[in-house]
Amino acid sequence: MIGKFIRNDQFNFIKKQVTLIKDSYKKNSDPSVIRAVKELANARIIELFPDITGDQAEILDLSNWKTDQEFDQYIQHLSSLLIPFPNLTDQQIKKMFPKAKKLKVPDLSQINFNQITYLSWTDISTNKKFIITELDEKLVGIECKYSILSKDNICSFCNRFGQVAFISTVTKAKKSKNPDYYKAIGNYICFDSSECNKRIINVDYLTAFFKGSLG
Repeated sequence: MIGKFIRNDQFNFIKKQVTLIKDSYKKNSDPSVIRAVKELANARIIELFPDITGDQAEILDLSNWKTDQEFDQYIQHLSSLLIPFPNLTDQQIKKMFPKAKKLKVPDLSQINFNQITYLSWTDISTNKKFIITELDEKLVGIECKYSILSKDNICSFCNRFGQVAFISTVTKAKKSKNPDYYKAIGNYICFDSSECNKRIINVDYLTAFFKGSLG
């Protein structure tokens, strides 16, 4: 039996490739063009899984599908193989942010943990945004100040254009010659983290941001 092996960002990437193939069917009648698009999509998908097994590669192969219904069934099947975000309790979340004495924890029962790369929520009363993700097989969290921009911009996490907030956090990294040194790190990210999680296809920037913030 094939176990769950697809992360949310990988799933989003695969869906993007399927959309490109569907568009090719609508715009091109030349079989060689469609075949080339499929081959490129397959190659890109396989690159996401450096330790892929033969059975997993067979499941991911989309070269045989032609109709929208077939592609929809393909995506539906892959959704059952998503690795869920690690389970969290209110107490675990509060432990990640010990300085936030009156931390307002999100309603975890309303979150689809199968389709998030990071967990984030805002506390309007303190003007703070909290973000949790998995780093080196361990859940970590950062606390940020945020301000919503009046104009849309590019999100650093999902690289899509939309409503963003400017977030800033103070890195925990220290300089040996100056133990009192602090450095603020800022980025534009989607204000709506649920939408961002639906669109993120690469975790490199998210990982770098957390590593930079945590020192």
